[in-house]
Amino acid sequence: MKIGILVAAMERHQIGLYLAAIIAGGGAGLLAPASAGPLEHAINPVLGLLLFATFLGIPFASLGTATRDLRFISTLLILNFAVVPVVVFALTRFIAGEQTLLVGVLLVLLTPCVDYVIVFTGLAGGASDRLLAAAPVLMLVQMLLLPLYLMVFVGPGIASAIDPAPFVQALVGLILIPLALAALTQALARSAALGRGIIAVIQAVMVPLMIATLAVVVGSQIVGVRQELGALLAVVPLYAAFLIGMVPVGLIAARWARLDVPATRAVVFSGATRNSLVILPLALALPGPLALAALVVVTQTLVELIGMVLYVRFLPLIIPEVQRRQLT
Repeated sequence: MKIGILVAAMERHQIGLYLAAIIAGGGAGLLAPASAGPLEHAINPVLGLLLFATFLGIPFASLGTATRDLRFISTLLILNFAVVPVVVFALTRFIAGEQTLLVGVLLVLLTPCVDYVIVFTGLAGGASDRLLAAAPVLMLVQMLLLPLYLMVFVGPGIASAIDPAPFVQALVGLILIPLALAALTQALARSAALGRGIIAVIQAVMVPLMIATLAVVVGSQIVGVRQELGALLAVVPLYAAFLIGMVPVGLIAARWARLDVPATRAVVFSGATRNSLVILPLALALPGPLALAALVVVTQTLVELIGMVLYVRFLPLIIPEVQRRQLT
């Protein structure tokens, strides 16, 4: 009973806990710079556990029904992979001459989030269940299209500078394996108490896993962010403009598709929230001349989390429930 109360309390206050994790991770990284290396090595294992927990919430047994919501999924795909690239191209013209900054911004802004966006969408009264069901599709499509976007926006030479191995490793280690384990665990839960116990435990530690991920990511990179603060400040306005601009863009896309209020909120969150935690290992694997790109990705995480707090507070006011009849 006490554990249940604690889990419920963490879920109610998770936004504050996430911000506290960023502050704690940043403080630890600054006070103990030598911890950056071990923390960086911990990113993939912690992130893998977080994505396993996220995928565990996907209703695999009814996934066929969820994926038949073609209007919703089509809207997500068009918004994230046709509209967002145009927005990103326009925004990045301001840093087009700085290749390292450009690559970092493109890596993160061209890839829609598949993890904590589901949490924030739910907090704002959005269709987090439908967004969760769409997560594997969004992840697979972005991994396939990201190299193409980079070649178009940066030039064909970028292909030779980026090792494709981390992309494949991320797809297998961070997506396919956690996804398969989640599906296996759900299948086990239908016939054995062990599977149900695993699901209960993982769902109970979902918030702590997100806290650990944010603390590890920020703690491992904060010293570099401080050292390169002058260069990184150039991308902060771009990230802020993206968060602000994606609200009307997402609303237009959802209204064009005639989605209901929860789905509209989910579409806006999906268009605005980026896949920084999953993309970071790819950025860390870039060669020396592009090393700053990883810090550009981390900077986006810091800006976005502040933006998500504001989204949760104000998006329900922008898209109130009374609009339901107007949207359907």
